[in-house]
Amino acid sequence: MKAFGKYIAKYLLSFFAFALVLLLVNILAFALTFGGIVFREYGSASPANMLEAVAADLSASGISEERLQELNRNQIWAMLLDASGRCIWEVSLPEEIPTQYTIQNVAVFSKGYLQDYPVFVRNTDNGLLVLGYPKDSFMKLTGNYFPIRAIRIFPLFVTGILAIDIVLLFLVYYFSKRRIAENTEPIMASIKTLSAGKPVDLSIRGELSEIADSVNQASQVLSRQNQARANWISGVSHDIRTPLSMIMGYAQRIAGDHGASGNIQQEAEIIRAQSAKIKDLVQDLNLVSQLEYEMQPLHKEPVRLSKLLRSYAADLLNAGIGEKHSIGVDVSSEAETAVIECDARLISRAIGNLVQNSINHNPQGCDIFLSLDCSSEDVSITVADNGVGMSAEKLRELEEKPHYMESTDERLDLRHGLGLLLVRQIVEAHDGIMKIESTPQSGYKTILTFRWPRSLK
Repeated sequence: MKAFGKYIAKYLLSFFAFALVLLLVNILAFALTFGGIVFREYGSASPANMLEAVAADLSASGISEERLQELNRNQIWAMLLDASGRCIWEVSLPEEIPTQYTIQNVAVFSKGYLQDYPVFVRNTDNGLLVLGYPKDSFMKLTGNYFPIRAIRIFPLFVTGILAIDIVLLFLVYYFSKRRIAENTEPIMASIKTLSAGKPVDLSIRGELSEIADSVNQASQVLSRQNQARANWISGVSHDIRTPLSMIMGYAQRIAGDHGASGNIQQEAEIIRAQSAKIKDLVQDLNLVSQLEYEMQPLHKEPVRLSKLLRSYAADLLNAGIGEKHSIGVDVSSEAETAVIECDARLISRAIGNLVQNSINHNPQGCDIFLSLDCSSEDVSITVADNGVGMSAEKLRELEEKPHYMESTDERLDLRHGLGLLLVRQIVEAHDGIMKIESTPQSGYKTILTFRWPRSLK
């Protein structure tokens, strides 16, 4: 769920960052475009600078050659009016520009245009200096007055608007992410439940209803498939049980018939032993199926694990473990009274499968150790042997391919297959953890860890 939230957040944050970058790019483009124009038009040839330069250079004989060339280069004409409004000096004056003005004429053009030429004026000691720029070079505002308060507040206004825009963008990002997460969280939870093989019933309205319907349909299909598979396994297990019992019975009778030859008795015993293995496999397969599809009810009750371990070891010794194998039980003093809520029959089955794996995997013989230990929160059952163990590669394969139905790799020792899968499912059904440790020629160890409720301590 967190990963999906990060995925959505990444793209929403990307959108927010893109919007911010776009805004900055727009501001930069505006500054470069209009700033360049303003800087160019307000350089040395700007009206204010040119008025000041010409006024400083103006004398009774006119202006210098350098200033004259500068005016011509920028297509600026100039004239000087005396107090009566008569033109007493001019440079490049257009023909349509009058040379005599009244005070009303001066008042009008000084703020705007003269024959469509934008003009700029400056009062000098010699008279009124007038500079005329090319048509369409400047736009003059004849009513160019603004409240000082508005001019002062304008930067604050722009900054405030920009800040509000950023806050609004962030709020849109935050609530969009939150809404997407809320709408998709049930779907992700349902998919996670579905991936664990459990049915789901998702009810969502709105834009995501089609996805919810698809998840529900997938759940129904998987449920039907799982039910059909469980029924098939159960039926096959039931059908095999009767003929297998007959085979075992006849094989045992032949093996015990002293009138039969030695070879026949030996072969009959092999048939009986292999049939017993098939029977155990069928039982394991049926139990695995029931646990996988939650068809096996757990009969939980408070169980003292030290007593369970010792009882199992005693039963195994009484049944005969074989001369090449031995079994021992070690219970720490802290774990002597450890009690957990569990199905004692299934826990014993898990321990039995692990012990049987050690026996089958070490036909040359080994010592098997059952130990019980605990911490402040957990209790651990360890089944270990000092046999041949297994390589790191096979151990990795065993963890990645928990039973032979998922692997066609002949290198994987199948004697650890279905039995270990059943152990894992029994442990997970009790909310426990299964861990396997092994190295070549150094033995094999399986640790089953369960929570130790304080109420049972």
